[in-house]
Amino acid sequence: MLLLLLLLLLFFSPSFSPDASPCDCTDSSRTSSTFTTTTATSAANTSSSSIGQHSANSLGAEAGRSQGMILESPDLRIYTYAELRAVTRNFRPETLIGEGGFGKVFKGWVNERTLSPARSRTGTVVAVKKISPESMQGLEEWQSEVNFLGRLSHPNLVRLLGYCWEDTELLLVYEFMTRGSLENQLFRTGPVQPLGWSLRMKILIGAARGLAFLHASDKQVIYRDFKAANILLDSNYNAKISDFGLAKNGPTGGDSHVTTRIMGTYGYAAPEYVATGHLYVKSDVYGFGVVLLEMLTGKRAIDTRRPRGQHQLVEWAKPHLHDRRTLAQIMDRRMDGQYSTKAAVRAAQLTLRCLAAEPKSRPSMAEVADALEHIEAIKGIALRKPKPLPGRGGGGAARRSPLER
Repeated sequence: MLLLLLLLLLFFSPSFSPDASPCDCTDSSRTSSTFTTTTATSAANTSSSSIGQHSANSLGAEAGRSQGMILESPDLRIYTYAELRAVTRNFRPETLIGEGGFGKVFKGWVNERTLSPARSRTGTVVAVKKISPESMQGLEEWQSEVNFLGRLSHPNLVRLLGYCWEDTELLLVYEFMTRGSLENQLFRTGPVQPLGWSLRMKILIGAARGLAFLHASDKQVIYRDFKAANILLDSNYNAKISDFGLAKNGPTGGDSHVTTRIMGTYGYAAPEYVATGHLYVKSDVYGFGVVLLEMLTGKRAIDTRRPRGQHQLVEWAKPHLHDRRTLAQIMDRRMDGQYSTKAAVRAAQLTLRCLAAEPKSRPSMAEVADALEHIEAIKGIALRKPKPLPGRGGGGAARRSPLER
């Protein structure tokens, strides 16, 4: 018990700066792309089981949550393992909502005011992530989640409500995001309503604001693994960035970057980071550019099932972003008639800026958010369908889109 208390004191000291253990980038997602949620209440737990208090000088009091704020120490409820067994109905199979290399995510219910266990199907829904003991980065990523999400509060960051560290058991409790991940919403198949242009812009703006907040914080938090799987959506399609297991404090003392182990997901990681291990704040901007490109095209960043030469989305699509004639041909057909020529061209130009080879040539995330808001406000509709590029299917002569003029 004494050892546990000492570890907790060390862990929550202001100087703690997590860095995960070695791992190669992989084509597959290493994160909990399926855990989801409804807001678990804006009430912070004020019982004796919560730790830390809101700082009076940390960007404002509770009312400041709408603009984001930074806490001096994590403001979270400490759960016992027995409590989380009660929350999830003993981790029953029917409450399982996602799993991966990190472990499993379960649906649970807590009291809206106290965040204590509630009766089944009553109270507020939460997501409980149970870290697998076999997970190589389990403890370090758990620490990173608590250290960052426990201190950072913003409408576009998923809210961490509490945690459990009991013997070998490591668990995290989050608000529940009803519509799951952007990855699932954007790439799901079957007779479902696809995301339209307006919703895609709304989601992108929210995610951009979340990243901009991280980059503007006192210590410049670099997210390091921005991708569609890590953007969660609530019932109103408000975007919230989740999974801070790879987040890292940014450079200090006038340095332009930090040097760290190469981790993340192929297809989204910035080229300078993959090549050298040099991580810049604007390395996140590159990842955002990849997601923006996915939203415009409706295609995954990496997909080996596509024709040869199209496996890597950025490599294949980037040349087409320069030419409005070919831009029309790579746009997601599920959005036909929902956007204007001007809006599509501006979005393509912004994508190119985000994907610039040199970090210094990329815009800041605040600039990206502003640009997206201007694009969202552009009126006018492109009603005509473009002729498809070879390999996209669709055959016959189609009428030319205004983008092709």
